[in-house]
Amino acid sequence: MTDFIAQAHAILKTNDRGGYTVPTDRLYPFQWNWDSAFVAMGFAAYDVPRAYRELERLVEGQWADGMIPHIVFHAPSDSYFPGPDVWRTSHIIATSGITQPPVFGMALKRVHDAAIASGLANAADRSAPLFEAALRWHRWWYAARDPEQTGLVALLHPWESGSDNSPAWDIALARVPTTTETAVVRKDTGHVDQAMRPRDEDYRRFIHLVDTYAACDWDPERQWKAAPFKIAEVQTTAILLKSGEELERLAVVLGRTEEAAELRQLNTLSRKALLAQWRPHLRRFVSRDLISQEDVEAPTQAGFIPLLALDLDADILDAACAEMESWAKGLAVAFPSTPQAFAGFEAKRYWRGPVWGVINWLLIAGLRRNGRSELAERLRVATVQAVEQQGFAEYFDPLTGEGCGGLDFSWTAAVYIEMTRKAA
Repeated sequence: MTDFIAQAHAILKTNDRGGYTVPTDRLYPFQWNWDSAFVAMGFAAYDVPRAYRELERLVEGQWADGMIPHIVFHAPSDSYFPGPDVWRTSHIIATSGITQPPVFGMALKRVHDAAIASGLANAADRSAPLFEAALRWHRWWYAARDPEQTGLVALLHPWESGSDNSPAWDIALARVPTTTETAVVRKDTGHVDQAMRPRDEDYRRFIHLVDTYAACDWDPERQWKAAPFKIAEVQTTAILLKSGEELERLAVVLGRTEEAAELRQLNTLSRKALLAQWRPHLRRFVSRDLISQEDVEAPTQAGFIPLLALDLDADILDAACAEMESWAKGLAVAFPSTPQAFAGFEAKRYWRGPVWGVINWLLIAGLRRNGRSELAERLRVATVQAVEQQGFAEYFDPLTGEGCGGLDFSWTAAVYIEMTRKAA
């Protein structure tokens, strides 16, 4: 009988680069922000000190203003574009200039709880500085990406969502020019079938945005004014709120009463804002294009991630779960990043249809929070079976179940560890 847990541990060990974990070899040769947060939760199941180290290495790249970048370039590699020379950020440790979904707070609470459960003597000492880093990043989100204090935080680049080429960005991204000051050198398609990756036109727009913000010297106020892409996003806000809830609990444990009160106030603001983004006729939550002032109605998994951070009334919950069931019907594996019935659906192309273990992890947590354990369990079983049948792939084709993208993927290994641990 195959020992999949041993395989998952081996993948995390193989992808270890000295206290931080790369998502997979060559395709992603650096430390990615939300990848490492999920990885830390995987490590927490069996190696708490290593879980702490994953988060500590990530915050080595934290900026003076509190932002934790989406990539930390700890060591050089020529297998990825865009590298440090394209980002042109001025920090002791080279980083990208944008951020990623703030799973960090959720991960820190999970690691701290595991440390206490394991009897680790210095748990509070290890957690306290990471709490400080998380709090500074939390404050940055509300200051830099919600200057009008609406409670919804905005993205200035599709990569900040983690869902790089999602159909959610099609309309807004079409307004971004394809001209670039930086030569676009695709390296990802040398590692993975180009049919699974964003298109060249998408990449030109992505790099146009990088050039635009580099010209602002990465100053948040200047970026906000210059941004041709600005989306108040429900998935990111929901993750921020869930992390905020976990940080609030951790603040109480650490005796940080003032910080707990601050977090509670921010959480209340975002909770109210997220609820206002529910659209009954769509049976899901929607993001907001801050440039056109229109709802982002393209159907994606982001519309259900608010379950992670909200305690929903029965009518909203029933409608959201019914919509989720309709998306999942007839698939080899759920949950798709966009439904098969949508015109923009592509079963193997990155965030335009495929199933992601980490998204399922978030959805499962949201369903359990809201008492929908049966649907949560079906998603958990589907994810575990996809891994056991197709390997620890980056993501999966929802129509065939085929593993796609990078192989021996760290966050898929971490999610498998967590999902099987919780089933025990």
